Amino acid sequence: MPQDRKVLDLTIIGAGMIVYDLILPAAMQCRREGWVGEITVVGQHASSLKTLRENPDLAAAFPGETFTALPDPEGPDSRDPDLYKKVLAGKEPHQLVIIALPDHMHFQTVMDVLSFNQHVLCVKPLVLRHDEARIIEEEARRRHCFVGVEYHKRFDRRNLLARKHYRNGDLGEFVLGQARLMEPYYYRHSNFQNWFSCDRTDPFVYVGCHYVDLVCFITGLMPCEVSVNGRKGRFPNGNTGYMWTDARVIFENGALLSVVNGLGYPDDAGGGNDQGLTMFFEGDDCSGILAHDDQFRGVEGLFVRNQVKRFQYENPDFNRFVPYEGEGLKPVGYGVESIVAHVSTVSRMEGEAAVDPENADSIRLKHIDRVNDHGILVTPANARYNELVQEAARLSIANNGDYAVIDWAAEPPRVRLRHEKN
Repeated sequence: MPQDRKVLDLTIIGAGMIVYDLILPAAMQCRREGWVGEITVVGQHASSLKTLRENPDLAAAFPGETFTALPDPEGPDSRDPDLYKKVLAGKEPHQLVIIALPDHMHFQTVMDVLSFNQHVLCVKPLVLRHDEARIIEEEARRRHCFVGVEYHKRFDRRNLLARKHYRNGDLGEFVLGQARLMEPYYYRHSNFQNWFSCDRTDPFVYVGCHYVDLVCFITGLMPCEVSVNGRKGRFPNGNTGYMWTDARVIFENGALLSVVNGLGYPDDAGGGNDQGLTMFFEGDDCSGILAHDDQFRGVEGLFVRNQVKRFQYENPDFNRFVPYEGEGLKPVGYGVESIVAHVSTVSRMEGEAAVDPENADSIRLKHIDRVNDHGILVTPANARYNELVQEAARLSIANNGDYAVIDWAAEPPRVRLRHEKN
């Protein structure tokens, strides 16, 4: 085993769709590459764990390999909300925990995980309030623990190239943008209907956050005002949620970004969803443009068998299982690369700490500071704007789209409605 790493014990909290589609395949690839040893998935329902265990793609990709599933996939479908804490109580400190739960559960779960001195990778958004992000940041640093947020679109090469070109001055100044991310209609029939309620989240907060983060990531500009309108609808179980949102974000240089989101991309349409980003720029008596059609990646197919849809736009870039020189199949794509980057960062951190145990905590802080400064992986310290945008969005949508201002001059920064006095 290379000396630049420590094999991590990995715990995944949550057993839903993103774990099935991305996190567990990426975790098993990390084990294949020597970053991870034991993998434990902790869910709330035995049925969800059973679905993961029977994932045919995993079986084909990782023949003969498995993972620890709790509760027992073959047992009764009972619920123990403290199960993950019981599991972590038996783990060595400074391992890694991936949190893949609904948005409103993130803060308490992250804090619980940190109480066991574990490093954390949380699905986006981290939390919906800036003060909660600050608490997480301070607690993690006190315990010498890394906290990352899984904004995987940063690892799409389109966006890495855009960042390089913008920071080099090749594109000019960002002035106007449009983004969209429409998730499939069938999400309404999933577990979403049990938690995606108006008082907890909305499509802009849930997926629009990707594109706000990308614009900040590419340009370095800070968002200053947010307006979100939402259209409500009923889930099949009768619960009410925002099904569609239309948002406007104003940046510090006056640039404007509009973002539309929803749970309504037609199930029979060719893609898995509909998404993309267009940005306009101004230069020296000229203008520039950057356009990403992130739904159509240049691959389409009309299949004769074994496909959910006969005609599909195939996205080879996010996460796909492909043949490779080894046994089974290999998951590839920017989604996998994002998780591997976080896992390998923690593994290297702990590898160096293991070599010099007397200085382990200072070594961990050195690595955390490097990640914060480098700005590729999202952390509470280097992407505070994300939580401020989420907080502003929730304030705006509750006030019928009134603009919410991010007051960067306040210490700490705070959010208020535009018409309120400072």
